[in-house]
Amino acid sequence: MGWYEDDDLWVSFAEVMFPPRRAVEAEQLVATSPLFEVAPGDRVLDLACGPATHLVPLARRGAVVTGVDLSEAMLARAREACEEAGVQARLVRADMREHVEPATYDLVINVYTSFGYFTDPGENLAVLRNAHASLAPGGRLLVDVMGKEVFAGWVGRPQAVDVAGGTVFMRDTVLDDWTRVRSDWTWVRGDEVRRTSLFSTLYSAAELRGLFEAAGFGEVECFGDFDCSPYDNRARRLIVRGTRA
Repeated sequence: MGWYEDDDLWVSFAEVMFPPRRAVEAEQLVATSPLFEVAPGDRVLDLACGPATHLVPLARRGAVVTGVDLSEAMLARAREACEEAGVQARLVRADMREHVEPATYDLVINVYTSFGYFTDPGENLAVLRNAHASLAPGGRLLVDVMGKEVFAGWVGRPQAVDVAGGTVFMRDTVLDDWTRVRSDWTWVRGDEVRRTSLFSTLYSAAELRGLFEAAGFGEVECFGDFDCSPYDNRARRLIVRGTRA
């Protein structure tokens, strides 16, 4: 079983992965970023949607939204979030390596480093190919990851995040000639200690651009943040947008 298939992980570490500030940030991004621009009625698919962090603000702006996630626990939270916000969303439990809805969407998003989960490079490429097939002509795919160039600037520095009643300590280790990373998380709460490790593939801008092109995308662009700033030495993230011809 891959780490991403463990529902207990998503539930146990939800406070770290999805803190309240993330929903506030998503609301601001959807309202201000040109990369999230949607018109009322636009059809949007969020791959690895988690607890509907982006689905809710997109739906508020009039988009017709679908969220896909492998975790039933996350989909349950997404349903609660949509109900509390008073918005409609179609939520589907599926594996993004397999989920395809031909020519259905105007925008597909995969954000907060939800891309690159799979050890087999072909499986990560399959995710992009499925997204390409699911887009209508002229539709866009948006992928947001920690680019290899950005990650190299701070990898190895341990982090500590305070959560309710405890602290989560995090350390990253680069693996396999800078192609993958292991993130080790340790939650300490009183006498309770819980550990987990997450793995993901590292991509440079050139590598992820090439993957988009291999999946069939044209007009592939790389950005260093959601404000469309360039991917350069000041970049905070690696955001790649591709368009289906």
